[in-house]
Amino acid sequence: MQTYAGSAQNYLSRLVNVLGALDKAQVDKAIGVIATAWLAGRQIITLGNGGSSMTALHFINDWNKSIFMSSGKPFRGRSLVDNMGLVMSYGNDISFQDIFVEQLKNLLQPGDLVIAISGSGNSENVVRAVQYANENQGVTLGLCGYRGGKLKELVQHVVWADVDDMQLSEDVHSIFGHIVMQRLCGYSA
Repeated sequence: MQTYAGSAQNYLSRLVNVLGALDKAQVDKAIGVIATAWLAGRQIITLGNGGSSMTALHFINDWNKSIFMSSGKPFRGRSLVDNMGLVMSYGNDISFQDIFVEQLKNLLQPGDLVIAISGSGNSENVVRAVQYANENQGVTLGLCGYRGGKLKELVQHVVWADVDDMQLSEDVHSIFGHIVMQRLCGYSA
């Protein structure tokens, strides 16, 4: 029988420690940024690579459906990772580093919120998207881990999981999305 390093208890203990160290004021501020964009009828645009792309898509899935159903107020969320043909077209015709920037050129309106997710904070296409949004009157929120990378320094608002572990970082980001959903589902006009 093959054995694996560590145990479930070890992983869960590490996750509890990371969550305990998370800056709760930073999380609450980020939720407020999302709520403000939603209540103003702005687009809320998510993006990321790899596992973070699925987190970006999961956010929009949960938020569009559940927040609208519980509040009756439309949630104008979209993810830049959900149209694989478009992503691959930009990657092939321009560059993979610009797959998100090129989409933002078509979609971003002043005041829209761009939520960029990157475990390392250094994904070039994510960094370029944030730079573009900042330069074009977008509001930017970054979710990152490790030391935060370039993303932590570029975004206007941040949720930073201070952990040198991609899976724990991604867990924190996923939990953040669920916290947002539950908080905004509790909104009443």
